[in-house]
Amino acid sequence: MPALAMLLSIVGIPIMILWFLGIGQMVSKRYYEALECRLTTEHLKYKKGILVKVEKTIPLENIQDLTFIEGPILKAFNLAMLKIETAGNSGSGSADMRLIGVEGAQDFRNLVMNQRETLRKGGGEGEESTQAILKDIRAILQRIEEKS
Repeated sequence: MPALAMLLSIVGIPIMILWFLGIGQMVSKRYYEALECRLTTEHLKYKKGILVKVEKTIPLENIQDLTFIEGPILKAFNLAMLKIETAGNSGSGSADMRLIGVEGAQDFRNLVMNQRETLRKGGGEGEESTQAILKDIRAILQRIEEKS
């Protein structure tokens, strides 16, 4: 245990000095400036990273759960955390996407859920029109076969 404490202090002190010199704040500021989460009509798009950039696109119809978490520290800064779970990942216990420090998280959650419901309702009408088009194509193909 004393060796671990010494190792932490040997590594931690230079990191702490760098942080207070402003390098830590600069890196964290660039990281948060690079964060982006955008809601489109059919997807939720997420980008993050400075050196290693990660981009995720989650179709709204795959979203199973959007969990809103607000602890005392986040609440003091009027922030919250959103965990987004999809159909393929709902049984694993981990979130597909985790957004920490979201301002207006309740409103964003409601927007995502409303857009998902709009997409689901609109998706049924799209399927009916696709079925009608396919029936028309079948009828045309049958007429072409009868002429040959």
